[in-house]
Amino acid sequence: MSRFVQDLSKAMSQDGASQFQEVIRQELELSVKKELEKILTTAPSHEFEHTEKDLDGFRKLFHRFLQEKGPSVDWGKIQRPPEDSIQPYEKIKARGLPDNISSVLNKLVVVKLNGGLGTSMGCKGPKSLIGVRNENTFLDLTVQQIEHLNKTYNTDVPLVLMNSFNTDEDTKKILQKYNHCRVKIYTFNQSRYPRINKESLLPVAKDVSYSGENTEAWYPPGHGDIYASFYNSGLLDTFIGEGKEYIFVSNIDNLGATVDLYILNHLMNPPNGKRCEFVMEVTNKTRADVKGGTLTQYEGKLRLVEIAQVPKAHVDEFKSVSKFKIFNTNNLWISLAAVKRLQEQNAIDMEIIVNPKTLDGGLNVIQLETAVGAAIKSFENSLGINVPRSRFLPVKTTSDLLLVMSNLYSLNAGSLTMSEKREFPTVPLVKLGSSFTKVQDYLRRFESIPDMLELDHLTVSGDVTFGKNVSLKGTVIIIANHGDRIDIPPGAVLENKIVSGNLRILDH
Repeated sequence: MSRFVQDLSKAMSQDGASQFQEVIRQELELSVKKELEKILTTAPSHEFEHTEKDLDGFRKLFHRFLQEKGPSVDWGKIQRPPEDSIQPYEKIKARGLPDNISSVLNKLVVVKLNGGLGTSMGCKGPKSLIGVRNENTFLDLTVQQIEHLNKTYNTDVPLVLMNSFNTDEDTKKILQKYNHCRVKIYTFNQSRYPRINKESLLPVAKDVSYSGENTEAWYPPGHGDIYASFYNSGLLDTFIGEGKEYIFVSNIDNLGATVDLYILNHLMNPPNGKRCEFVMEVTNKTRADVKGGTLTQYEGKLRLVEIAQVPKAHVDEFKSVSKFKIFNTNNLWISLAAVKRLQEQNAIDMEIIVNPKTLDGGLNVIQLETAVGAAIKSFENSLGINVPRSRFLPVKTTSDLLLVMSNLYSLNAGSLTMSEKREFPTVPLVKLGSSFTKVQDYLRRFESIPDMLELDHLTVSGDVTFGKNVSLKGTVIIIANHGDRIDIPPGAVLENKIVSGNLRILDH
């Protein structure tokens, strides 16, 4: 905790010291304002207006950060959402589809969150450019899905990518390859905010550049930034002018987040005649999802509560699968007109996520972020839809990558569906050890992706390689201890087996 924050909390605990606390806060805000003004003077003229908007956005976020005290939710006020505020997907699907699917689709814009790098999987550049299936990248699959929709229904659904300063250049270079696809592709950039020193709470950056020693001084402030950035880019007004009404927002690495015609129909033709401004797709928690944000009823409105907002004493209760049965998939359907209205009224309220980081030189910083789903409480007539697990298929690790590359899924027009040959609809639990973390190491260790149709659980640890046409069934645990190596031979069938020790197969 920084000295300033300690002073602040000490002041807050002393009765009548609120004036002192206010003085400290004002002084700090003034110092930050001066630093931001200094940084702005270093902006080249063609970047000035854009940089000014970014720094102004940061200043407002920082102001709110200083105002907020303690966890942002009062645990006593959290209630389970009313029955009708989270609808089962089956009920929405049962309504069927309208005759004029194309006129409904023409009201839609697909937005993919494309700000992340592939660093956690050992890749340089945007995560969306990692190959996930038959040489197709996340971006390829997204374009294929939307092109398939446009060709099938003779529509014009555009794709919008929200890039960050980390991904923008590389993404734009690759977009040329889709020039002949039947999808209009637009991009806009989320903001670029300065990281602040954890002790002084002042920006680390001394100028606007983000190369050399300044590389680590800036960050993209989380996907909650979509509302302001989309509005500021001019795209929001463009689409409203074209008669578009909803955006479908999702993470580009969630391969289950395809355009769902039943949900879209529910939005455009609501059964009670009253349109939803915000729909969040949620799905049932499993033991693997205990940290996921959950929908609650709070002060009469649906509210997304993330684990970071929960007072420490209630974290176990928050994680319980019995009390909070669902979590947010981050597949969101949002009214464009509502975003415009709320943005212009400055009425989108999202809790601040304080994310501590340590820079390469050892400096402790914090970055202030917001999450797109947290805005649900600002919209009218919000709804949760409890969707099948298949709509949540994120690829965060090579363990996830193994699942989507395997014969558990079949690929059709950019969409992955669970193979009909798998007898039960659950996805196996896969845990690959640290030797598999980087994509290139992972690919080197599999001569071909094993048959996993009958797999329940796979754990692999240590120096392990897989030959061609290996089949894994039931529970398989393979552990090579330090200094040992295990080569699973080509054509091996492992069913409910634990393999340990040393197994080398060398060419004769």
